[in-house]
Amino acid sequence: MILKNKKFVFLILIVLTIGFIIYDSTSLPTTRDLKGNFKEVAVYRNQNNTGPIVRIYAVSVEGQVWDEMKKYGDLMPYTKYGSTTVYFFDASKPAPKQLAATNPHFDTTLNSGCIAVYSKDPNGEISFKKSPFGSVQ
Repeated sequence: MILKNKKFVFLILIVLTIGFIIYDSTSLPTTRDLKGNFKEVAVYRNQNNTGPIVRIYAVSVEGQVWDEMKKYGDLMPYTKYGSTTVYFFDASKPAPKQLAATNPHFDTTLNSGCIAVYSKDPNGEISFKKSPFGSVQ
């Protein structure tokens, strides 16, 4: 009788643990949870899997939701010693369809639509700049 109770308690603990893991992994915040209707319009990732990984994103956003943009950047993938850069573009203006590995990462005629830049450098330092090209007052 005691042996059956131990097995039953052990089984309940396993089920609860698995349930918690599933709940926790499905309730993590995503970019879809943020205000601003964010849409990735272009992505660049270098093919170097043995060295620093460079990720560059162009994202359209509705409105100037600065805190949400910062949160969006924080949710983007980052690899230690790599870099992640997110260019935020006003959804009502043109945004790049392609990004390049070197600066400038997109056609400079689109600078006026870029309202913010989030970057995380190889040391993990975060930078968020509003109006990087003087486009937002």
